[in-house]
Amino acid sequence: MRFIPAIFFIFCLVTSSPAAPDFTRTRDVIYGRKFGLALTLDIMKPKKANGLGVIFVVSGGWFSRPESINPLFVSSLLSRGYTVFNVVHGSQPKFTILEIIEDLHRAIRFIKHNAKTYAVDPDRLGIMGASAGGHLSLMMGTTGGPGNSRAADPIDRLSSKVAAVGCFFPPTDFLNYGSKGNEMIDRQFQPPFTAATDWHEFDAKKALFVPIKDKERLREIAKKVSPTWQVTKSSAPSLIIHGDKDKLVPIQQAEVYCEKCKQCGVIHKLEVRKDADHGWATLLLDVELIGEWFDEHLAERKK
Repeated sequence: MRFIPAIFFIFCLVTSSPAAPDFTRTRDVIYGRKFGLALTLDIMKPKKANGLGVIFVVSGGWFSRPESINPLFVSSLLSRGYTVFNVVHGSQPKFTILEIIEDLHRAIRFIKHNAKTYAVDPDRLGIMGASAGGHLSLMMGTTGGPGNSRAADPIDRLSSKVAAVGCFFPPTDFLNYGSKGNEMIDRQFQPPFTAATDWHEFDAKKALFVPIKDKERLREIAKKVSPTWQVTKSSAPSLIIHGDKDKLVPIQQAEVYCEKCKQCGVIHKLEVRKDADHGWATLLLDVELIGEWFDEHLAERKK
């Protein structure tokens, strides 16, 4: 979901973002490969690093590209000493949400595998994003977990669990989108994002991938990619910042997620921006709130 029109987003960057601190940037680090494509991330390390890392999910509408990485968006995190990993995932329309989620698991495992090199604590990683990036962040906060102990690649044996989530206006429940029973499984629902939810399966008889049409199977997939349906008592503490006039991702999506967290005893917080749509002029200042959230929930555990 494209969370701010380009001109408005540039305006936000210019008028409301704090100046970026001194940092080094390592571009196009390959964290994985699939179907012959390289999956990359950019690492931003502040001059005064605090030994903690934050993953920024570069995603809008489940589109992702390196050109969308902007240091100004994470400048307040860099100022706090966080090393930021800007993760670019496989993008729709080529890949679906299910495939994109696997990219995020891989990125987290890669960062943990190289934690000593990057001088970050692998057990205290935060993750953040906006809109689709927020959705993917919450998916990692709810489904991150043990790797495959039998995997040939040692990276894939590691856990993808994160310690805290901070995000803006994320979709969280594709079976109750905006209201109870409003299902985001129909191909005509939110047409710009159809490719990301265009579920197929392999038909051995036809030797082709064919669309999944069975409603119950589509509902099961929708649950699988909905953070609200994945919350458990072990889910990561989550902060959501959302406008109450959001027409693309209704604030109801944040509310149902927080209600599920409450039921499961998971630490959570919802910050509501009055009269705000899917983005607002001072949005980048609110990244400070996410920084404060990470300061609190990534703090070294008492022994």
